[in-house]
Parts: sequence; C-alpha cells; structure tokens
Amino acid sequence: MKVIVTGGTGYIGSHTIVDLQQNGFEVVCIDNLSRSKEYSLDGIEKITGKRPTFHYIDLCNKAATLDVIEAHQDAVGIIHFAALKSVPESVEKPLLYYHNNIDSLLNILYAVKKFNIPNFVFSSSCSVYGNADELPVTEHTPLQPAESPYAHTKQIGEEIIRNFANTDSSQHILLRYFNPIGAHPSALIGEIPIDRPNNLVPFITQTAIGKLQQLTVFGSDYETRDGSCIRDYIHVCDIAHAHTLALKFLLKKENQHAVEVFNLGTGNGVSVLEVIESFEKVSGQKLNYTIGERRSGDVIAIYADNVKAEVRLDWKCQYSLDAAMLSAWKWEQQMQQLKL
Repeated sequence: MKVIVTGGTGYIGSHTIVDLQQNGFEVVCIDNLSRSKEYSLDGIEKITGKRPTFHYIDLCNKAATLDVIEAHQDAVGIIHFAALKSVPESVEKPLLYYHNNIDSLLNILYAVKKFNIPNFVFSSSCSVYGNADELPVTEHTPLQPAESPYAHTKQIGEEIIRNFANTDSSQHILLRYFNPIGAHPSALIGEIPIDRPNNLVPFITQTAIGKLQQLTVFGSDYETRDGSCIRDYIHVCDIAHAHTLALKFLLKKENQHAVEVFNLGTGNGVSVLEVIESFEKVSGQKLNYTIGERRSGDVIAIYADNVKAEVRLDWKCQYSLDAAMLSAWKWEQQMQQLKL
C-alpha cells in the first residue's frame, strides 16, 4: 500500500518513513529541503534497503501540490509533517509561519478532496495546549491561547481539518506530540539542524562536540522543581511508530469519529536541567552551560497523559530518556564524521 509523506526528509518524517517501510508500506516522500537535507534519503535506504520515491516540491505552490498528489492518487493516505517548527523563529517571523504552515496544509487538503485520498494524519503539537491549567494534559484538556505563532498555526491547522472533515468523506487523525529527541539506533539518520539549532537536545550535543561554545538554559525562576522549564521528551522512533499505527488504525476503520486526536508523550515531565544531567551521565561529557533570562514563547511546563494512544492505537514508548540522549550523542558524532 502506498502512503504519501510530506516533509519526509525532515527529522520526524525520515524516521517515520523508516518505520512505514519496515511495516510494508510503499512511501512517496515530498519535501522542499528548506529545513532538511537529501542525505536523509541515503540513511533511509541504508536502514531499510529501499529508497522512497522523492519529489522536490514546495507545498505552498498549489498547482505543483495538486500535480504530485494526482500522480499518486492511489495512495491510501497522507501523513503531513511539512511545516516550519521553531518557536523563537516564529516569534520573530510570524508572517512566514502563517504563510508556510497554513497555505501548505490548505493545498494538501484541496488535493485530498480532489483525488479522494481516504486517510490523513496531521503532525500537530502539544503547543496547542498553551499554558495548560491541569497536568498531565489529556486530549480533552481545554486549549489555552497559543504562546507563539508556531503554536497558533497548529491550533488553526487542527480547526481547518475539523471543518474540512465535516464536508468530506476522508478520515483524520491529529497527533499532538510532545518533545521529540534522539536518533535512530543505527546513527544513520537523526536531526540535522540547518544553521543554529532551535531544539534543546541538538544544542546540547553541538555544545558538547565543540560546534557551539555554550548552551543557555532559558530561565531558572519558573515554578518548577529546579526552576527550569518542564517538557515531555520522547524518542523520535517512538513517535515515528505511532504514525504507522495511526495509519493502520484508520485503514482498519477503528476510528469512532472523522477526526480523532491522540497525545504522543511518555507521560513524564522532565526539566531542562534534568535533560542536561542525563546527557552528561550517558556521554561522559561535562557540558558548558549558563543560566539566562526567560525566552518569549516558552510554556512553563507540559507533559502528556498518553493512555488514549496506548489503549486505542496499541502504542507504547520503548525508549528511556537516557537511551534517547545516548542515541542523540552517537548521531552528533556521526554527523561530525560525515561533515553534515
């Protein structure tokens, strides 16, 4: 069965393609390589023995999007990752984020309708919850105002899909994932930051290996156990497998509604300082970091209630925080050797 993966050369997309191919799916990858590298396709091929079909397409171009989906209209579904995802960059460049993340989604949904693609899995985010009133957050936790334009694009995207589903026969899953970290155990694919990293773990590993001089921990005066922000850090391979299970769930018509929502997290909140401690333990490296001011757009604390995904999708996290940090460090060392 054929599945289309947008943003497939990106961090989560590439790991999901590996999981899909290992579960027997034929994958068509679409990406404009603006925030990723074609090297990911080499890594996918080395891991699985098969290179996915690749189309270099900007999904903000409606005509090009319709053309490529028409060529693969026999696909059983689309998994839509393609989006810009940096919280601080979205604060600095909100129009870029609204244009890219919303226009690309609209164009994909136009194609879903025109070519009768039956199933759609959307890459959403825990950022839709904002500063939640209750922890852990469930799928029914009320959404608070977005703390960044990036988060707002995910809230808007979810609402667009809900409205669209009322007018179309396609079935949809919104996967709200928390903070993906780590890399494939083979160290053949992982997160490849373009320019300066925006996520915590690649910032840690780049500091440890000497690409960056120092890591800044943004804020030490939050009302948390050590003063730093708390997140739910989940191994990227666990998130990837959930996408395969979500697609199978729709194919077996096990969904109860046209739009289903699932949280993807470990269920454990971990502070920034605890992530640093884990990295130092598994890598043997002493990290050079300093405490800075709070950063605009950051939520104080968020972690998941993942019971729904465990029960309905038959999904469970397989990797610990330490295992994720060790895989991230091995990938950083591999990137240095490959000069990525």
